Amino acid sequence: MKIRELKKVLIVGSGAIKIGEAGEFDYSTSQAIKALREEGIQTVVVNPNIATIHTDRKFADKVYSVPIRTEFIEQIIEEEKPDGILLGFGGQTALNCGVELAERGILERHKLRVLGTSIRSIELADNRELFKTTMQENGIPVPKSRKASDLETAIAAAKEIGYPVIVRVAYTLGGQGSGVAFDEAKLREIAQRGLAYSRIRQILVEEYLDKWKEVEYEVMRDQDDNCTIVCNMENLDPMGVHTGDSIVVAPSQTLTNREFNNLRSTAQRVIRALGIIGECNIQFALDPQSEDFRVIEVNSRLSRSSALASKATGYPIAYIAAKLSIGYTLPELTNKITGVTSACFEPSLDYIVVKAPRWDFRKFSKASKGIGTQMKSVGEVMAIGRCFEEAVQKAIRMLDLGRELTEVRDLGSEES
Repeated sequence: MKIRELKKVLIVGSGAIKIGEAGEFDYSTSQAIKALREEGIQTVVVNPNIATIHTDRKFADKVYSVPIRTEFIEQIIEEEKPDGILLGFGGQTALNCGVELAERGILERHKLRVLGTSIRSIELADNRELFKTTMQENGIPVPKSRKASDLETAIAAAKEIGYPVIVRVAYTLGGQGSGVAFDEAKLREIAQRGLAYSRIRQILVEEYLDKWKEVEYEVMRDQDDNCTIVCNMENLDPMGVHTGDSIVVAPSQTLTNREFNNLRSTAQRVIRALGIIGECNIQFALDPQSEDFRVIEVNSRLSRSSALASKATGYPIAYIAAKLSIGYTLPELTNKITGVTSACFEPSLDYIVVKAPRWDFRKFSKASKGIGTQMKSVGEVMAIGRCFEEAVQKAIRMLDLGRELTEVRDLGSEES
């Protein structure tokens, strides 16, 4: 069967609403359904979260409101007999479920094709040790690190690398279970938590690139190896603060032309090395005192950064990614927003976009209010301006925190 002759596709959603995984995947899944239905493909969606657009029965052809677990997915596969399955539109939950379906032989048993990014590519991006090895084999710099599957190995790795270290967890979202350790006592706490959260009980103990810049690139690739950079973004906060809890600016404001193009070409090498078809988010650490950089991680799926980049540039990332998953190439597709440019055409911004996170601790009064490697924001706003100052002030006002009223009062006081 040719990939464009698909008649029915199963789309795995993101599951219940939780911090770090909610509305952005509703957006991406909705766009995927739209792209498939244009091709006359029937869509079957699995997601227990009924407070989403894509689970509306008037939108998707069929909806199963069951937990995103392999046993339920297999029952649906047996019932619906889809021609293919999409995993990249439901966040980390969907990716983890897809890998488990492959490990248990369910995909092979039902001859179900994974559309777009393959299971192998997902494993290369999400398995910390495989990712590190793949990058090194392709001459792409990554931080010094060692994998660990138990506490003793993690402690030995930290001693070898030298404190402080950052603990990253395999197959998680929103920095869940991660953290920065400045001594062995803190490392024990973070490592035990990270091992418990990991699907494969694996963590990566990595050198902590303190005060380095964090820069992200949104990259598209098709089956013919055409690549395009949709957007690059710069985090206002340095490494050590999760991008979901950081103010993010697009396009980047402090990179030199050489730094921008160096990271751009590296991003294309990364997506090719991993074999990703569709879209991915690549995160870099850049030394502010030199042009030294490291590739930190890759999200081999649509992410909250993808939703931001899509709205910031007018490039329908999720829609195009879905088309690429069913066999189209970038030159064949037109940007639906512009109506004239090819999907290979890289957007050029003559304005500034600022994303600001919002926290709400009223329901979590005892939770730590410090920000770090684990995402805590419950939402975000996006503002557009002609300069950074205009955009960031709009964003702060949109958070509805009353800060702009304080500023007005200060300006109007006798002292000022």
